[in-house]
Amino acid sequence: MKTAVSIPDELFDEVEQLAALRNASRSKVFSEALREYVDRHAPQRVTEAMNTVVDTLNEQPDQAVKASTAATLKRSEW
Repeated sequence: MKTAVSIPDELFDEVEQLAALRNASRSKVFSEALREYVDRHAPQRVTEAMNTVVDTLNEQPDQAVKASTAATLKRSEW
């Protein structure tokens, strides 16, 4: 899908340089950046991934690990 967005000239220049260094298109750089942003800001994806691993292993997480994970998630910026 094509879309148009406005970005600062400085950011555009940095993307151009990064794309050239990676031998990639600007579209690829923007797509990868947006994917990373969405993944980072969609906490349900982290939960879904963890649930998939637990289901695959067919085990319940250790209570100490579960408590530690919950405490870490509460301290993490989402």
